[in-house]
Amino acid sequence: MSHLDDILKSRRDTRHFTTDKVPDEVIQKALQAGHWAPSVGLTDATRYYIIKSEEVKKAVKDLFLDYNKKAEELTDNPEQKERYKSLKLEAIEEAPIGLIIAYDRSVLNQFTIGTVGSNEAVKFSSVCAAQNIWLSLTEQGYGMGWVSILNYYQFKKILDLPENIEPLGYFCIGKPATNYDNQPMLQQLNWKQKSETPDCKEIKNISENPISDFPKKSQNREITKSDFNTLLQEKIDSKTKPIGALGTLETLAFQIATIFETLNPKIINPNIVVFAADHGIANHGVSAYPQDVTRQMVGNFLDGGAAINVFCKQNNIELSIVDAGVNYDFPTNAKLINAKIAKGTQSFLHIPAMSETELQLCFEKGKLIVEEIAKTGSNCIGFGEMGIGNTSTASVLMSLFTGLPIEECVGKGTGVENNKLLEKQNLLKKAIENYSGPAELKEQLAYFGGFEIIQMASGMLTAFENKMIILIDGFICSVAFLIASKINPDIIKNTVFCHCSAEQAHQKLLDYLHAKPILNLDLRLGEGTGCAIAFPILKSAEVFLNDMASFESAGISRK
Repeated sequence: MSHLDDILKSRRDTRHFTTDKVPDEVIQKALQAGHWAPSVGLTDATRYYIIKSEEVKKAVKDLFLDYNKKAEELTDNPEQKERYKSLKLEAIEEAPIGLIIAYDRSVLNQFTIGTVGSNEAVKFSSVCAAQNIWLSLTEQGYGMGWVSILNYYQFKKILDLPENIEPLGYFCIGKPATNYDNQPMLQQLNWKQKSETPDCKEIKNISENPISDFPKKSQNREITKSDFNTLLQEKIDSKTKPIGALGTLETLAFQIATIFETLNPKIINPNIVVFAADHGIANHGVSAYPQDVTRQMVGNFLDGGAAINVFCKQNNIELSIVDAGVNYDFPTNAKLINAKIAKGTQSFLHIPAMSETELQLCFEKGKLIVEEIAKTGSNCIGFGEMGIGNTSTASVLMSLFTGLPIEECVGKGTGVENNKLLEKQNLLKKAIENYSGPAELKEQLAYFGGFEIIQMASGMLTAFENKMIILIDGFICSVAFLIASKINPDIIKNTVFCHCSAEQAHQKLLDYLHAKPILNLDLRLGEGTGCAIAFPILKSAEVFLNDMASFESAGISRK
């Protein structure tokens, strides 16, 4: 066995260190090994930060303990929880040196060979660097431990890392205090056993996966229902109130009864679906938050801690979470709908956000999701979204499909203000100017669209086909509706716009759509929260139509 084979086999994720200092030349040699690692498109995007300060180590340790407590609560049973608590999972304060290995995603601001298929190729290059450092340290008689149980957003904040720098984790470096009997620590402690040989299969055939055609624009069809409408209006007017006295509730009652084609409508199994995905345009600093917040917020939805969770619980609404294209691999047992197209779109500043095949997949998956919900008997569906960077995507789509200048379609989104807002506006304007494709719906959606936005548009079209009430949340969801309405204008009949958001472009879009929202609460959270908050008003419209006495039944004279 060669010396390299020995190193590869004996390399261990070190968790126990001696107090011996690590010579500078050892670190420099290891970092040089990292620098020699493969780098996609020669981006040279890996960055290193050395930590020797006890104060900094303690702050990182506190972050670890906070998230480790959360991890402890996610164990499968009490016995596993106790075993987990006994594990030594880090040595942040004990290790002589801390190392942050990170990648600079700002390299994606320019065209980069090898990243068109996946932005993650830059991250993978830094992983190769981490592997080389690990091997170099082992060869020199030292060890490294990878600490990943951290809130990366807070991690970057306390270390004042630039917004464009994305850490792989915190690495502990020092002289190993044990060789773990030449086994991985978790294997030595019987937490889990590693297989003896690699899992490798040969693929000999391709799998046929037919994709349905892009939905064609439909013509507005006016169906005469004069007799039904007359009876419905008479029922509303005969309630014990002056005509029109319940204002918007009367309009909603008429709409709900018309959608369900009954004088006694009943909302059944309401469901709000939150579609989450990442956007390549986020790599250009158009959001106040890093892209990883998309993944973190999906985790919050699954844990029941977000605003949409508590509002749905308050109003007895089913909540469904969709991974339409988050830049993260969620556990297979996570309680979400897997409709992932890819790990985020490409940046439309230079290249199409998605391929035409991915666009068609979005329409297919959005349709299937709503069809499954309709099968549960649900006749009312709300649409929400989560995706860092998606206000930028929505702003461009709004400008293209309404003809309004991009300046009127750009807002602060998650909190971008002042000079950053101007930079965001100029960047999106440049992206539109860079587009040289045809002014056709299909081509423009593929070039500028977001996975969650297209899936929502498809879901709305499917909800209309299934005679469901369609609840629209804020700005991004309204842009999804705009897309759906370009394909089928009739969809407006089933649609309730729940609120006007604080995003300045939303009011302009609602005006363009001739839509009157129910609420105006200065919301700009997304997640479908506007749908959940407005839902009780729909129920009020339903109950007054069904349960309120008429002049005749109450024995009250009309004027």
